[in-house]
Amino acid sequence: MVPATTDAKTVMAMNPDGIFLSNGPGDPAGVEGVVGTLRQLLGKIPIFGICLGHQMLGLAYGGTTYKLKFGHRGGNQPVKDLTTGHVEITSQNHGFCVDPESLDANEVEITHINLNDNSLEGMRHKRYDAFSVQYHPEHAPGPHDSLYLFDRFIEMMRP
Repeated sequence: MVPATTDAKTVMAMNPDGIFLSNGPGDPAGVEGVVGTLRQLLGKIPIFGICLGHQMLGLAYGGTTYKLKFGHRGGNQPVKDLTTGHVEITSQNHGFCVDPESLDANEVEITHINLNDNSLEGMRHKRYDAFSVQYHPEHAPGPHDSLYLFDRFIEMMRP
């Protein structure tokens, strides 16, 4: 575990199997330095982002974020996995969202959407081992709907 201000060279010197970008409060655009670091790490090591980590990856992909009119709060938030068609019951606590229109469709695939307002809830990079979700799979109100995401990350880290 390292602070968000840790540079890419220091991270890589630790020889991690993967990078997990955790949640956190606030406006992702106000977090200094992280986007540049993520851009340096993309393609070098598997990355999995949750909540603010998801938003930071969106910014690193060249996208933008915006403040939701009404934040997503609490459990029982329906999210559709566009790759499987399954609906997951998720826990959410965020007031910002990645703008899907700001992402390059040749580079980034939208994988999950919120069924209440169709906002972006998950994405993956098409060339690099990097993916993320806006919701909290670790909270698992489903209770096991989203555990496959952790399995996916573990598989990405296998040699």
